[in-house]
Order: sequence, then structure tokens, then C-alpha cells
Amino acid sequence: MNDTAGWSPDVQATFCATLVDEWVRCGLTDAVVCPGSRSTPLTLALASDDRVRTHVHHDERSGSFLALGLAATSGRPVVVVTTSGTAVVQLHAAAVEADLAGVPLILCTADRPPELRDVAAPQTVDQTHLFGRAVRFFTDPGVADPTQSSTWRSLAARTWAEATAEWPGPVQLNLPFREPLVGRAGELPPGRGDGPWHQRLAAGRLAPVLDPALCASRGVVIAGRGTDDPAAVAALAEDLGWPLLADPSSGCSGDTSIAGFDPLLRTGFAERARPDVVIRAGGMPASKVLAQWLDGCEHQDLVIAAAGWWPDPSHTAAVLLDAVPTVPDDHEPVEEWVEAWKVAAQAVGAAIDEELAGVPLSEPAVARYLTRTLPAGAVLVTSSSMPVRDVEWFGVTRRDLRVVANRGANGIDGVVSTAVGAALVGAPTALLIGDVAFLHDSNGLLGLADRDVDLTIVVLDNDGGGIFSFLPQRTELAPDRFERLFGTPHGLDLVALARAHGVEAERVDAVEQLAWRPGTRVLVVPTDRDDNVTLHGRLADAATEALRA
Repeated sequence: MNDTAGWSPDVQATFCATLVDEWVRCGLTDAVVCPGSRSTPLTLALASDDRVRTHVHHDERSGSFLALGLAATSGRPVVVVTTSGTAVVQLHAAAVEADLAGVPLILCTADRPPELRDVAAPQTVDQTHLFGRAVRFFTDPGVADPTQSSTWRSLAARTWAEATAEWPGPVQLNLPFREPLVGRAGELPPGRGDGPWHQRLAAGRLAPVLDPALCASRGVVIAGRGTDDPAAVAALAEDLGWPLLADPSSGCSGDTSIAGFDPLLRTGFAERARPDVVIRAGGMPASKVLAQWLDGCEHQDLVIAAAGWWPDPSHTAAVLLDAVPTVPDDHEPVEEWVEAWKVAAQAVGAAIDEELAGVPLSEPAVARYLTRTLPAGAVLVTSSSMPVRDVEWFGVTRRDLRVVANRGANGIDGVVSTAVGAALVGAPTALLIGDVAFLHDSNGLLGLADRDVDLTIVVLDNDGGGIFSFLPQRTELAPDRFERLFGTPHGLDLVALARAHGVEAERVDAVEQLAWRPGTRVLVVPTDRDDNVTLHGRLADAATEALRA
């Protein structure tokens, strides 16, 4: 049963009024409504807005083709509203035609709330992805939740942007509504000026939209996984004179790169360095500190993302670009801005080196050592959950080192096999992995001894799930309960496991033993989960003190 706390018919009405207002900001002029009960909240919102011509049609199939004719002739998306059940099925023919003809439609299909699905409630069919590949985009945001009101305009603007992309077409917005269906709309969440919440544009020099943003003196460029053209993004940051905060797996590195931005943003510098404009390429880096810092900044958010991808989990992107933009001719970089970032990052880096010098062997030290010492042209594969973060937080930025990570789903499955595949390409390869992830894919060691690859597997063995020691579960649960449910010690001899697969393996007690050499081997680094948490705290304190000094 869904939690209905905070829900009311007025919240539902406000949600629908927000969708309509945002669509009007995007350019909506016409909607086709097919009578029905479950669609009442959206029908009333459309009928109450005199900026929209609402056309009523008794038959959903004919109504959807009426909308298709309007959209094909006007070149603008038309909203189509139906009740739940077989009424939705009647839209399929028009959806197929709109798909193949490139006509933008926003198909709003009312639905039963989750608690009425799969319990033989009347007029309830499975409407999820009902139109298959005929639609450009499908989403079901669930019953209107007042705690998510900041995302409502993003939802509406995205459906419009997806319908009007390079190859226009239909989208399906499946909307569960809960009874009572009639409510009174309250104050709408604020919009973005007079325009839409999101714009999706072809890149290049789009002066009316981009030039004012790109001419800002205080901006940052953030690059994450999936960055389509890393060199172009790095060059953009250099041309703008903005710091580049790059996830190592993004492949982005340039003269304005800021290494160790996570510990840097844990200091008072974060408050002094708030940007006016942020350009993001690809997905977000792993750092939660970075995400929280951005959430606290009043800035214009531009995202570079390949067509068909929408990397905007914060729902804040003002503009989504299909390629790297061109810097305006009259832009003059402010050297003091990026220089302040560089000086701060250098101070933090020196403090981290000094703090780690007193620790014989640690997880941050391993990440720092590998990124410093792997040979030019090498590949470093990093595993979720802590290794990829330690490389991002404490690693050294190098243009001649490629970092690979399975951060599409952010899981720990198949990481050993991924590293073996990377090594088969031919470059010197290292894998930095935790013990639990190593055990999850120990079958990746099958046949490894005979594959003739240069692969060093470095296993951080803290006997369990190290990342959970950084989470609230560690302090809020009794120690024995935490260990059983989250710490999950395995007590296995990982050196023996590797040797059982015919792979050379040993435990190490100093980072210098991790020096890369040709061949295949497993190096197990023993660490302690509680000590690791303490060390991360000391490194954050050292960074703060360095900048205070």
C-alpha cells in the first residue's frame, strides 16, 4: 500500500496546474481531452487555463488523430488526455503514426494509483511502456507528492523537450491519480523566468542563449562518465578560464584540472568559490560533497549530453546541449578565478601527502600511489563503492592515464572480468577493487593465468563492506547488528583464492610493493574499516587546516 501522507486532492490539482503552466511556457497552445473520470485532475487544469485551446472528443482513437493533425500542421506538440484502461490502448495507432512521421505528441494517460494495480481493480490495465518503442520517452512519476514539487516543472519541460528533439515524436506521460479527483490548485512552484524550465538545443554558437552564460567570469566545468568528447570539454574549460572538476573515468584532463576537488569542497573554500554558471558534461562524479555544493549554489546549469541521454538527476539543467559549445569571441578569461582554485587544490594536495606520510598503508594512500606511479598509457580500472571514490578524491590527475569504471549502474558485479577485458586490449592495466567486489566476481579469475595479459589486481581487504562504515547505519545500529547486516565480514583468505586459480598472489604491507610490473598478479592490501573512516576524517581536517593557514 502506498504511503498517502502529505497527499491531498489539492496537491494533485496543483501538480496538474504546474504541468499545464510549464507546457504553456514551452509553447503549448492546444490540447485534446477525451472524457473520463480518472483523468479529471489534468482535464480540469487544462480547461481552467485560458491560454490553452481545449478540444473535447468522445473517441480516444479519433481524438488522438485530431491531435496528430494539429501537431503536424502547427509544428508544436499537442497534449492528449485519456482516462485509464482500454481508453489508453486506443491511442496506439496515432502513436505509431506520430513515431514514423516525426510528429510531436504528449500522450497523458491517466492511471490508477499503485495501490489499485494488480488487485483486480476495475478499469486497470498495465499501461507501463504500453506503446513500446513508438514513443521517444516514457515516464510514470507516481502519485503527486508535495515533497517533490521542485521536480514538477522539470517533468513537464522534459516531456516537451523529448517530443521536440532532433527527430520529433510522441512521448507517454503516465499519471496515476488518487480519489477524490477534484481539488483546488494552490500556489505553483516557481518557474524559470518567463521561459521553460529546460531547453534542449543543438550546440555551436547560440548567442541568445549561451553567450551571456559563457561570458561569466565565475564558472566551473564538471565532467563525469559518458563525456562524449573529453578533449573538447577540457579545451572548453581552458578557453573559458574555468576550473575543470573531472571524474577520472570521464577522460577529461587539461590545464585547468583541479585534482582532489572533493576534499577541497569540504573546506571553507567551497563558500568562497560559488560559481555563477556550471557546465556539466556526462553524468555526475561520485562525490556527494560536489552534488551538495552545487545544490547550495545559485547558478545557471548547462549540460552537454548526447542526444537521447538526459543526465540531470537534480532536475536543474537550464539548457541541454547535444555537443560542446563554442566560446564567444569576446570572452576574456579571469585568470584570478582559476588560479585561486589551483592554489587551493595544491595546498590541499600537500596537506594530504603530509597526512598520508604518517600512515604505513591505507586505502587513500593506495589510490594516490597507483594514480601517480602507473606507467604512461596505462589503464586503471576502479571498482565501486569506495575505490572509485578514493581515486576521485585522492588520486592524481594525469593525461596519460586512462581510468575505467562500471559507473553506468554503479554496481560491484563483474569488475574483475571487466579489468581482464581491459587488459586484453594490450595496455598495462591495474585494477583497484574492494574485497566484497572481488569475491562477487572471483570467477573472473578463471583462465586468467593463461591469458597473457599485463594485469595487477590490487584488492583492498577490510573484511567486509567498507562503504557502510561511512553511512548512518554504522552509528545508529548496535555493533553486532551492523556487522551482521552491513559490515558482513567474510573471513576468507583472498591470496589463497587467487592462487587456487593459478594466479600469483601475495599480501603487502607497504604501498611501494604495489609498483607495477608486467605479468598477472593479485596484491591483497589489508586495511581496517574503522581506521579508514578515521583517516578520511583526518584528511578532511588537514585540508581545512591547510586552507585556513
